[in-house]
Amino acid sequence: MGETSSRLLDLLSLLQGRRDWPGAELARRLEVSPRTVRRDVERLRRLGYPVESLTGPAGGYTLRAGTAMPPLLLDDGEAIAIAVGLRTAASAAVSGIEEAAVRALVKLEQVLPKHLRPRVAALAAGTAALPARGPTVDAEDLTALAGACRDAELLRFDYTGRDGAASSRHVEPYSVVNVGRRWYLVAWDRGREDWRTFRVDRLTGPRPTGIRFARRELPAPDAAAFVARSLSERPSRYEARVTVHAPAEQVRPRAWGAVEPLGPDRCEFRTGDDDLDWLALRVAMLGAEFEVHEPPELIERLRALAARVARATGDGGSGDFARATPGTQNHRP
Repeated sequence: MGETSSRLLDLLSLLQGRRDWPGAELARRLEVSPRTVRRDVERLRRLGYPVESLTGPAGGYTLRAGTAMPPLLLDDGEAIAIAVGLRTAASAAVSGIEEAAVRALVKLEQVLPKHLRPRVAALAAGTAALPARGPTVDAEDLTALAGACRDAELLRFDYTGRDGAASSRHVEPYSVVNVGRRWYLVAWDRGREDWRTFRVDRLTGPRPTGIRFARRELPAPDAAAFVARSLSERPSRYEARVTVHAPAEQVRPRAWGAVEPLGPDRCEFRTGDDDLDWLALRVAMLGAEFEVHEPPELIERLRALAARVARATGDGGSGDFARATPGTQNHRP
C-alpha cells in the first residue's frame, strides 16, 4: 500500500475517534499541510465516506454516520487480521455476534484480492475453536460502555456483586478491558468515591446519562494493569494453604498461585478461588503428595472428590491422587 493510502487510513482512524476535528490539528497529526488534508478528504468522499466540512473561523471536518459501509482500504496484513478476528468471534464470550461475524467474514472473502483468498480459506479449513463457556456479555452493553468511556460520559447501571448483593452504580467510566473470556469495566465509582473494577457480565442496563466529566488520573500505568492488580489483590472466598512434598521448582510449572520452598523436597503452595470445586482440582493436579492446612471446606471437598474418583475407577482408593488424600483426611486444621 502506498504512502497516500496509508495516510487515508490514518485520517479515517482520526475521524472515527472523535466527533469533529479542526483542519489544522489533522494536518499536525498527519504531519502534512492543510492543503493535503483537504485533498485526502476529497478522496475519502469519492470512496463513499460521508466526511462533512465544519463552518467556523478554524474550519474542520466530521465523519457523519452513513447508511451503508463504504469500501474499505486494507493492506494484506490488515485483511488477514480482520479475517482471524471474525473467525474467532463466534467463540468469544460476547452474545449475539456469532452469526454477524460469519456474515461479515463471507462478505470480506468475496472482496479479497485473489492472492489472499487461499490464506483466508486455510483459516476456515485448518482452525477450530471451542465455544465460550460460562457467562457471556451483551454486545450492545459493550458498545454502550465503550462509547461512554470514549466520550467521558457519566454512566448508571445495576450491578450484582460476587456475594449476590444487588446495587445501583453511578460511575465515571475509564476503559473496558478483556481478560481471557472475561470483560471488565474500569471506572471511578461516585458512590464509593474510589476506583472500581466491574465484571461486565454482572452489570445490567448500562445507561449513559449525557453528562460529561473531567477524566481522573488512573492509579496505574493503564487500564489493563489496573485490572491485573485488582484481580491479584482481590480476596477469594476460599484461600488455601497446602504443603506439597516436592521441590518448589517442580511444583511451580503446575501451580496456579504462590509457591515458596520449605526445604529441598518440600514447599508451601497458596492459592485462592471463589469456586471450591476448582480449588480442589487445582490442588489435586499438583502431581505430588500434599497436606491441606486450610480451609477446612477444601478438606471435605477433596474427600468427596477422592471418593468419586475411586468409585469411577473401581480401584478402592489406589492411585496418585488417592494416596495424597489420606494425609488430607487425617489433618486437623
